[in-house]
Amino acid sequence: MSVTVADIMSTRVVTIDMDDRLTIVKEIFDSAPFHHLLVVENDKLQGVLSERDYLRTLSPHIGAINETERDVETLQRRAHQVMTRNPITTSPECSLHAASRLLLLHNIGSLPVLTQGQIVGIVTWKDLLRAYSQ
Repeated sequence: MSVTVADIMSTRVVTIDMDDRLTIVKEIFDSAPFHHLLVVENDKLQGVLSERDYLRTLSPHIGAINETERDVETLQRRAHQVMTRNPITTSPECSLHAASRLLLLHNIGSLPVLTQGQIVGIVTWKDLLRAYSQ
Protein backbone atom coordinates (compact mmCIF):
# COMPACT_ATOMS: atom_id res chain seq x y z
CA MET A 1 0.00 0.00 0.00
CA SER A 2 1.39 3.39 -0.95
CA VAL A 3 1.25 6.44 1.29
CA THR A 4 -1.20 9.15 0.22
CA VAL A 5 -1.87 12.75 1.14
CA ALA A 6 -4.63 11.53 3.49
CA ASP A 7 -1.97 9.75 5.58
CA ILE A 8 0.08 12.88 6.27
CA MET A 9 -2.22 15.91 5.85
CA SER A 10 -3.30 18.14 8.72
CA THR A 11 -7.03 17.88 9.25
CA ARG A 12 -7.19 20.78 11.69
CA VAL A 13 -7.37 23.61 9.19
CA VAL A 14 -7.75 27.25 10.09
CA THR A 15 -9.92 29.25 7.74
CA ILE A 16 -10.60 32.93 7.49
CA ASP A 17 -13.25 34.87 5.61
CA MET A 18 -12.54 36.87 2.46
CA ASP A 19 -13.27 40.15 4.25
CA ASP A 20 -11.28 39.45 7.42
CA ARG A 21 -8.73 42.17 8.04
CA LEU A 22 -5.00 41.52 8.30
CA THR A 23 -5.20 42.35 12.01
CA ILE A 24 -6.93 38.96 12.42
CA VAL A 25 -4.34 37.27 10.21
CA LYS A 26 -1.58 38.82 12.34
CA GLU A 27 -3.14 37.48 15.55
CA ILE A 28 -3.36 33.98 14.07
CA PHE A 29 0.18 33.89 12.70
CA ASP A 30 1.58 35.40 15.92
CA SER A 31 0.00 32.65 18.03
CA ALA A 32 0.05 29.57 15.77
CA PRO A 33 2.85 27.30 14.53
CA PHE A 34 1.64 27.13 10.92
CA HIS A 35 2.13 29.38 7.90
CA HIS A 36 -0.95 28.98 5.65
CA LEU A 37 -4.57 30.04 6.08
CA LEU A 38 -7.38 28.96 3.81
CA VAL A 39 -9.68 31.76 2.74
CA VAL A 40 -13.33 30.80 2.37
CA GLU A 41 -16.62 32.32 1.36
CA ASN A 42 -19.81 30.40 2.15
CA ASP A 43 -17.66 27.41 3.20
CA LYS A 44 -16.06 27.24 -0.26
CA LEU A 45 -12.32 27.65 -0.75
CA GLN A 46 -11.47 30.92 -2.48
CA GLY A 47 -7.77 31.26 -1.81
CA VAL A 48 -4.71 30.66 0.33
CA LEU A 49 -3.04 33.34 2.40
CA SER A 50 0.49 32.39 3.38
CA GLU A 51 2.55 34.06 6.04
CA ARG A 52 4.88 35.14 3.24
CA ASP A 53 1.96 36.87 1.44
CA TYR A 54 1.01 38.57 4.68
CA LEU A 55 4.53 39.78 5.47
CA ARG A 56 5.05 41.03 1.92
CA THR A 57 1.95 43.23 2.29
CA LEU A 58 2.76 44.79 5.65
CA SER A 59 4.78 47.90 6.12
CA PRO A 60 8.23 47.03 7.50
CA HIS A 61 7.77 49.82 10.06
CA ILE A 62 4.90 48.14 11.97
CA GLY A 63 5.87 48.10 15.63
CA ALA A 64 8.95 50.26 15.07
CA ILE A 65 9.65 53.63 16.64
CA ASN A 66 9.17 55.33 13.27
CA GLU A 67 5.79 53.64 12.67
CA THR A 68 3.27 55.99 11.07
CA GLU A 69 -0.50 55.88 10.76
CA ARG A 70 -0.04 54.89 7.13
CA ASP A 71 2.05 51.88 8.22
CA VAL A 72 -0.67 50.76 10.63
CA GLU A 73 -3.30 51.13 7.90
CA THR A 74 -1.72 48.21 6.01
CA LEU A 75 -3.23 45.98 8.73
CA GLN A 76 -6.70 47.13 7.62
CA ARG A 77 -6.38 45.45 4.23
CA ARG A 78 -8.65 42.45 3.74
CA ALA A 79 -7.70 38.82 3.16
CA HIS A 80 -9.03 38.80 -0.41
CA GLN A 81 -6.65 41.65 -1.28
CA VAL A 82 -3.61 39.62 -0.27
CA MET A 83 -4.49 35.95 -0.84
CA THR A 84 -3.57 33.78 -3.77
CA ARG A 85 -6.76 33.14 -5.74
CA ASN A 86 -7.70 29.87 -7.42
CA PRO A 87 -5.25 27.83 -5.37
CA ILE A 88 -3.83 24.56 -6.61
CA THR A 89 -5.54 21.79 -4.63
CA THR A 90 -5.29 18.04 -4.25
CA SER A 91 -7.38 15.12 -3.08
CA PRO A 92 -6.77 12.82 -0.11
CA GLU A 93 -6.04 9.95 -2.53
CA CYS A 94 -3.16 11.82 -4.22
CA SER A 95 0.24 10.14 -3.96
CA LEU A 96 3.03 11.92 -2.11
CA HIS A 97 5.05 11.95 -5.31
CA ALA A 98 2.27 13.72 -7.22
CA ALA A 99 1.71 16.20 -4.37
CA SER A 100 5.43 16.97 -4.24
CA ARG A 101 5.48 17.58 -7.98
CA LEU A 102 2.54 20.01 -7.69
CA LEU A 103 4.33 22.03 -5.02
CA LEU A 104 7.52 22.20 -7.06
CA LEU A 105 5.81 22.85 -10.39
CA HIS A 106 3.78 25.77 -9.04
CA ASN A 107 6.40 27.01 -6.54
CA ILE A 108 3.96 26.89 -3.62
CA GLY A 109 4.24 25.78 -0.01
CA SER A 110 0.91 24.08 0.60
CA LEU A 111 -1.97 22.26 -1.02
CA PRO A 112 -5.50 22.49 0.33
CA VAL A 113 -7.01 19.01 0.32
CA LEU A 114 -10.58 18.81 -0.98
CA THR A 115 -13.20 16.11 -1.29
CA GLN A 116 -16.15 17.03 -3.51
CA GLY A 117 -15.31 20.71 -3.10
CA GLN A 118 -15.17 20.55 0.71
CA ILE A 119 -11.97 21.28 2.64
CA VAL A 120 -10.79 18.17 4.48
CA GLY A 121 -7.19 19.14 5.19
CA ILE A 122 -3.98 20.78 4.08
CA VAL A 123 -0.59 19.33 3.20
CA THR A 124 2.58 21.41 3.23
CA TRP A 125 6.10 20.92 1.95
CA LYS A 126 7.16 20.23 5.53
CA ASP A 127 4.60 17.43 5.82
CA LEU A 128 5.97 15.86 2.65
CA LEU A 129 9.59 16.25 3.72
CA ARG A 130 8.77 14.70 7.08
CA ALA A 131 7.05 11.74 5.38
CA TYR A 132 9.97 11.17 3.01
CA SER A 133 12.51 11.29 5.84
CA GLN A 134 10.87 8.56 7.93
